Amino acid sequence: MRAMVLNQAGGGTLEAADRERPVALPGEVVVRVRACGVCRTDLHIVDGELPPGDIPIVPGHEIVGTVDQRGDGVADLAVGDRVGIPWLGYSCGECAYCRGGRENLCRLARFTGYTIDGGYADYAVADSRYVFKLPEGYSDAEAAPLLCAGLIGYRAYRMAGEGKRLGLYGFGAAAHVIAQVAVYQGREVYAFTSPGDAAAQQLARELGCVWAAASTEPPPQPLDAAIIFAPVGALVPEALSHLVPGGIVVCAGIHMSDVPSFPYHLLWEERVVRSVANLTRQDALAFLALAPKVPVKTHVQMYDLADANRALGDLREGRVSGAAVLTISH
Repeated sequence: MRAMVLNQAGGGTLEAADRERPVALPGEVVVRVRACGVCRTDLHIVDGELPPGDIPIVPGHEIVGTVDQRGDGVADLAVGDRVGIPWLGYSCGECAYCRGGRENLCRLARFTGYTIDGGYADYAVADSRYVFKLPEGYSDAEAAPLLCAGLIGYRAYRMAGEGKRLGLYGFGAAAHVIAQVAVYQGREVYAFTSPGDAAAQQLARELGCVWAAASTEPPPQPLDAAIIFAPVGALVPEALSHLVPGGIVVCAGIHMSDVPSFPYHLLWEERVVRSVANLTRQDALAFLALAPKVPVKTHVQMYDLADANRALGDLREGRVSGAAVLTISH
């Protein structure tokens, strides 16, 4: 099979390779990949901004495809089912975190496209516990961003509480999905973008945000909560400065630049700063059931598998509107 492989941690470039097609072991399925989203986490891995995972590695954890082979013991998926494979690819199932429904924090967790080969390839193999049937009404490319931008975004959204006014810092793949959910649920959404990013601001308004401007601008109303999707630590005190007492700032990314020191009064009055790590199976089931009801519409920029480096470069340089997706033809 064809694959795009990271052979050097922090190397910044993937190399095309021919690999043997994977085989499903007990409890696993092999998925014939149709599309794979290009996530900012992939960029952090390729650019060496995360601790090195398994090298060489095939990146990609927003995988859409069809079940091609089932291993022994897989009963809830059939050959031909259209499925998605997300970031969290394995947990032990036995620790206190797993038993408590918080497998996202399992110390033995493994991650698709980081410590398990991912979807920048013709085929991917996955633990069937972390393979999910996808809703109808989405093309393969449109469904791909639901698997991380959607799932991690949804977990961050739930962590932000139930306040009326919600700020979203960094209006990329995740924010453009979660803005639609928040508007559907009757919230006021305030979009903060990179200075001068008129396209992102326009998209935010089209998706129902009541206000969109640069992240350096104050919102017209104080916020009940803010989710930071941009990997910029300086946005933490910025967001705190616009919160009501008791408000929440959620840091949604797996990587962020250092948070600068800030005066205690920004945190005082029971404001909260919290992070989001990975996802749970329940997150996936809940969001994939909700998305078609909204309905969430994903805005995608498509690339061929062989153009994965160009897709990563466009994401790195801020040239992607919505979400970048690799399409894999067989």
